[in-house]
Amino acid sequence: MTAVHQFVPTLAPHDAVSTHYLAVQDALRAAGYRSEIYAHEVKPALRRRGRHYRAYKGPRAGEPTWLCYHSSVGSPVGDFVLARDEPLLLDYHNITPAELFLRWEPAVAGQLSLGRRQLARLAPRARLGLADSRFNATELSALGCERTAVVPIMLDVSTLDRDADAGTARRLDAVRERGGANWLFVGRIAPNKAQHDVVKAFHAYRRFFDPRAELHLVGGSSSHRYLAALHDFVGALGLAGCVHLTGPVPDAQLCAYYRHSDVLVVCSDHEGFCLPLIEAMHAGLPVVAYAAAAVPETLGDGGLLLDTKEPCTVAAAVARVLRDDRLREQLVAAGRRRLGAFDVGRSRERLLEAVGATVGPP
Repeated sequence: MTAVHQFVPTLAPHDAVSTHYLAVQDALRAAGYRSEIYAHEVKPALRRRGRHYRAYKGPRAGEPTWLCYHSSVGSPVGDFVLARDEPLLLDYHNITPAELFLRWEPAVAGQLSLGRRQLARLAPRARLGLADSRFNATELSALGCERTAVVPIMLDVSTLDRDADAGTARRLDAVRERGGANWLFVGRIAPNKAQHDVVKAFHAYRRFFDPRAELHLVGGSSSHRYLAALHDFVGALGLAGCVHLTGPVPDAQLCAYYRHSDVLVVCSDHEGFCLPLIEAMHAGLPVVAYAAAAVPETLGDGGLLLDTKEPCTVAAAVARVLRDDRLREQLVAAGRRRLGAFDVGRSRERLLEAVGATVGPP
């Protein structure tokens, strides 16, 4: 039997990348490979699925063994893998440019810089580079990874079909009943996701188009300083009563936000994939997004892409989508067609085809 073991920074529940690690492990095992997950930190809920990376003692006698390192941030696990002699696969989930965090969280910027340095050493050694997007694969190739394959994050968005939280749904519907629209952004509060630019556009939208609109920024935070500044910015614009920073929410509430909002607005400066675009398309929620980094590739024709995020331009685009029934219906239909590119079964096939061609049969 051939072994393909994954090495990751953190294995945690309710985390998209960790869900991908688990799906990769399931796919490899189902195909006949032996596969364990080794992490710097394994959260208690997943202790049966992962081990501490220092528990790895090397290949079993006579067993061909490959290591697959998942790169998204600097980690001691990266140095551990670099010191090993086993052949390497590299799965790249993108590393946010450190300069986007430097002003807000120097320690995080340091981790990101470390991740970039590790990636520069890992890429030339990898026999195969897997990437969530062509955007990420291009980075790997530029760093000297000779073979790459695009395998989108394996996350089953049908989990959003569960029952939505009734209280959240009622609050969102009440905004509509008062004649206002619900703007939505889903993702960590982080400088690279530029929620402040969403707020700017929302301020213009309320002023020129819809004074009853509300904005819901759903997700945890990667930067306390940026979060605090965002709260201050919202207050300074007089939007404290209509911009809601929810923090992380349970799945049932997330379902309600997707189903009972009117538009997803994305103004991120850097995304290596942008999973909320897929979730919105699945929920039938129209998308207006700034065409930066991997966003155009992920969204395709499944939403309205803008080449600027100037606030009045974004506001006018949202107003057009929400007032033009035909355009909105076209975007929603295009989004549902676009979802086929991210089918979990198709991604699993891509993964096993790429790994099999490199590693060989189980």
